[in-house]
Amino acid sequence: MNAPTYNIPGAAAPTVAPVPPATADTAARTINEVLSQSQVEAVMDELDRDLIGLAPVKARIRDIAALLVVDKLRLNLGLQAQTPSLHMGFTGNPGTGKTTVAMRMAEILHRLGYVRKGHVVSVTRDDLVGQYIGHTAPKTKEVLKKAMGGVLFIDEAYYLYRPENERDYGQEAIEILLQVMENQRDDLVVIVAGYKDRMDTFFKSNPGLSSRIAHHLDFPDYSEGELLAIADRMLGTMNYRFGEGAREAFERYLQRRIPLPHFANARSVRNALDRARLRQASRLFIDRDREFTREDLTTLMPADILASRLFADSPA
Repeated sequence: MNAPTYNIPGAAAPTVAPVPPATADTAARTINEVLSQSQVEAVMDELDRDLIGLAPVKARIRDIAALLVVDKLRLNLGLQAQTPSLHMGFTGNPGTGKTTVAMRMAEILHRLGYVRKGHVVSVTRDDLVGQYIGHTAPKTKEVLKKAMGGVLFIDEAYYLYRPENERDYGQEAIEILLQVMENQRDDLVVIVAGYKDRMDTFFKSNPGLSSRIAHHLDFPDYSEGELLAIADRMLGTMNYRFGEGAREAFERYLQRRIPLPHFANARSVRNALDRARLRQASRLFIDRDREFTREDLTTLMPADILASRLFADSPA
């Protein structure tokens, strides 16, 4: 029995080349010309600015960008071939920059003409899988329709597959994804993401999906020094700063927080800074008649950090 064919409304017809061939007057003939026309290097520079560390990930993204630039040169010389598979797997703990990299990757693909729109649709299992018979296919197709022309980012993708539940409808969503990833890859790039160990198991149990993922990127945890630098950058974007001794206090906080369960790298740093801002506000709120300076309102003090419950057992 033949497998059903899933047609996604809004999808572009498959093509051999990702973009129409340039005219003789405008077709780039050198890598620098492609880079100048696409301004892809500006996106890479943004990635370097947006994300601290992650050197292996950034290097892999540059490798993929290089492949696409050379492929564009080949197209300009009439060396047409099937569009390279660009579906990706991002593995790593929470807060390691997977979503940010997906957004930058979508922009690179768009600037080089490999996707029409360059937007990212981020979903989880609940957005794809229905709760009763006949519910999953429409949900999955609707998500795919929104993602066409861009990137579909599926976080914690392993939750799509629940072999312990024979009545689970996740497998139907996977089958639809597989066919669209293969037949309409000129109009959609799928990125699946999650914890490395769970994603490895997920790929082993779904060989069809694994074979369609051409690029695997592993996102390492941030070091303590990188997390401190991330904290500095986050505070800067919020017009805050560490006062005298506060950065050292936050370093002590990280030393206690990192080994504890559910630490989520940059996400946990942001949460900790939000709580420090809350304590600062409570501290300032006491002096209702005081005229505060700009420095008062933008400076976190050691007490705002050390009031964390992590220091409850410490005399400091």
